[in-house]
Amino acid sequence: MTSTVEPGTAVGAQALWERLRLVEERVRHAVAARRRTDPDPDDPYRGQYLSPEAVERILAGQGGLDLPGYAPAPPPPGSPLGTLAERFGLSPLDTDLLLVAVAPDLDARFERLYGYLNDDLSRRRPTVGLALELCGLEAASTARFRLAPGAPLISGGLVELTEPERPVLSRVLAVPDRVIAHLLDGAGPDARLAGVLTEAGDDPTAEAAQVGRAASAAHSGTGLVHLLDRGGDAPGLAAAALRAAGLRPLAVDASALARSPVGIPALARVAALEARLTGAGVILGPLQALPAQPGEQARIIQEFSTALSGTPLFTYGTQGWDPVWAAQTPVVLAVDPPSPARQAARWRHALEQEAAPGAAANDIDELARAVAAHRLDGGQLRRAAGAAVRTAALAGRPVSPDDLRSAVRAQNGAGLARLARRVEPAVTWDDLVLPAPTHRGLRELAVRARHREQVLGQWRMRPGGGRGRGVIALFAGESGTGKTMSAEVVAADLGMDLYVVDLSTVVDKYIGETEKNLERIFAEASAVNAVLLFDEADAIFGKRSEVKDAHDRHANIESAYLLQRMESFDGIAVLTTNLRANLDEAFTRRLDVVAEFPVPDAAQRLALWERSLGPRLPRADDLDLRFCADRFELAGGSIRACAVTAAYLAAERRQPLTMGQLVTAVAQEYRKLGRLVLEGEFGPWTQEVLTPG
Repeated sequence: MTSTVEPGTAVGAQALWERLRLVEERVRHAVAARRRTDPDPDDPYRGQYLSPEAVERILAGQGGLDLPGYAPAPPPPGSPLGTLAERFGLSPLDTDLLLVAVAPDLDARFERLYGYLNDDLSRRRPTVGLALELCGLEAASTARFRLAPGAPLISGGLVELTEPERPVLSRVLAVPDRVIAHLLDGAGPDARLAGVLTEAGDDPTAEAAQVGRAASAAHSGTGLVHLLDRGGDAPGLAAAALRAAGLRPLAVDASALARSPVGIPALARVAALEARLTGAGVILGPLQALPAQPGEQARIIQEFSTALSGTPLFTYGTQGWDPVWAAQTPVVLAVDPPSPARQAARWRHALEQEAAPGAAANDIDELARAVAAHRLDGGQLRRAAGAAVRTAALAGRPVSPDDLRSAVRAQNGAGLARLARRVEPAVTWDDLVLPAPTHRGLRELAVRARHREQVLGQWRMRPGGGRGRGVIALFAGESGTGKTMSAEVVAADLGMDLYVVDLSTVVDKYIGETEKNLERIFAEASAVNAVLLFDEADAIFGKRSEVKDAHDRHANIESAYLLQRMESFDGIAVLTTNLRANLDEAFTRRLDVVAEFPVPDAAQRLALWERSLGPRLPRADDLDLRFCADRFELAGGSIRACAVTAAYLAAERRQPLTMGQLVTAVAQEYRKLGRLVLEGEFGPWTQEVLTPG
C-alpha cells in the first residue's frame, strides 16, 4: 500500500504529516499481523458476526497485535504539534496517542483500517485498547492511565472518550474539530464560542507599573486576578497585562453567556481549550452583567475558574470579589478612571487607529474635552471613534465634536429607555432666558459633570462612606419657569441624552415595589452616559414624617433608601420641584447644585416673547411685545403656550400675527390658569378679549 498522506501547505504542519506517516507504518504492521492470524480476511461479513473458529482463536491467543516496541520521540520544537505538547504538558507517548486518535480526521483510509483492526466495521475510530497497542503498549499496562479523566489529553480537552457505557478499553477516542483545525494551522476560534467572545483591545494609556503588577499577578499563584472597575478601562488593562506576559487576550462577554445555546460547563471547557491552544489568557466580565441570582453567578465563575486551572483568568466588574465565587482567592487590583491627559491619549490612539482625516493633536484634545463627562470603557471608546470617523468621512471633513458626541450617545444601551422617556437635546444656552444666579448654577452643574472623574476620582475629594461619583442638582421654581428646558440644555452641553423619569412607572402601592423600581432606574442610569431628570421630585423625595402607623413607617423607609442610594449614585441627576419646602432637608444636604427658577421680570419676559415667536412668524405692525411683557406676568412656559396659540389663530386667518390675536391667546392662557381677565392688565384690549367670537 502506497501512502497518500501529503504534507500541508503550511510549513508549520510539515512535522504533523511526518509523524502521521509513522502512525501509518504501525497501522500497516498491525494489519499485517491481523491478516496472518485471520482465517478468512476477505469475508465480506467480517466484523458483523463471530464464527466458532474465531472464538477458538480468541481463547487460544494471548491478545494484542504483536507489534514491535519503540521509543516515541518528542515533536520538533516550534511546530504546531510541538507547541501543543508544550502548552498542554504532553509526553511523547501522549503525542503519539493523539496522532493515533486524529488520523481518521486527516486521512480517510484510517477509518476502514481501524474498522478492520477493531473487528467491527461500524467502529471506524480507534478504541483505547487499539490506540495503546498501536503505540506498542499492552492494554493492561499503566500507560492506559494516559487516557484517564485526569490525564493531560483528556483534562485538556484534546481527546474525548465516547461511549462511556462500554468497558474502558472499548471506548472510542475522538478529537474535537477545533484541535484538528489548530494542528492544521487553523486560526479561527471554536464555533461554539460564536457570540460569546468580544473585542479585547489593549488600553494604550495604561500605566506601565499597573500593567506589570497585573501581569505578575496572572503568573503567580492560581493565576486568578479580579479587576475592580472604578471607572477605568479594566478589560483594556487585562489585555495589556496578558500581552506583557507573552499571552494573547481571549475576552468572554459575561452578558452573552446566558444567551448562548451552549451550556455554561461546555462553554467554560471550550474557552479553556481555546486559551491553551492559542497561548491565551481569558478575560471574563463585566461580572455585574451575569444573572442576578447569587447562586447562578457563583456557578458560572466556578465553572470558568475550574476549567481554566493553570491558565490566567482575569475577571472584572464594579462589584468586589465574593468568596463564594471560587475556591481560589484572587489578586484584587483597583482600576481607577484615567486622568484628562490619559483620556485624551486614549481618544488620540483610537482616532489614529481609525485613520481620522485631519485629526491633529490639538484637534483631538478638543474632541476629548467635548466628551469629557462621558464614562466609556475601551470597547465603547473604540466603537465611538470608528463611528465618528465614518460619519465625518461621508461628509468629506475632519471629525467634529458633534460627530463624537453623537457617536458616544449611540453607545448607550436600551435598558434605561424602558424605564424613562428619552429626550435628544435640541436646545442650547442661547435659548435660555434666566437670571444670572440661575445661569451660573447651570454652568456649575455642567462643570461638575465634566470634571467629576478628576475631582472626585483622582483628587479623592469625596472619600469614604461608599459615596459615588455622581452629580445631583435641584431645580426649584414655579411651573413653566424653564426647569425641564434647562436640564435639556445641560445635557446638550455635555453631549448627552436626557432621560425623564415617568413617576407612574416608579411609584407603586405595594410596599417595597417603589424602591425596586428606583433601584432599576439608578442601576441603569449609572451605566448610561445621560442626564437623569426626576420631574416633580417632591412626589418621591418628600419629607419624612412622624410614625403613626405602618404606612408612615414604610414611607420613611422609602425615603431613607433614596437618601442612601443618591449618595452611591455614579451618574448625573436633576430633581425638579415646584415646592422646595416639601423636600426632606437630608436630600438638600446631598445636593451638589441648587438652582432657583424665579418668575421672569419684565425684561426677561420681553426676551421670552421674542424667542417664543421666533423670526419666521410674520408679524403685523400693531404687535406690541413690550406691552405684553409689562402687563402680563407669565412664566416662560405660559408665554410659549400663548405664542403657539396665537400662531394658530394667525394661520387660520392667513395673515400676519396681530396684537388682537396675541392678547386673545393670553386671555385663553389666563382662563386655563384660573386667573381673571382684568382691565388693569389688558387695558385697551379688554373688551376685545371679553367679546364672544
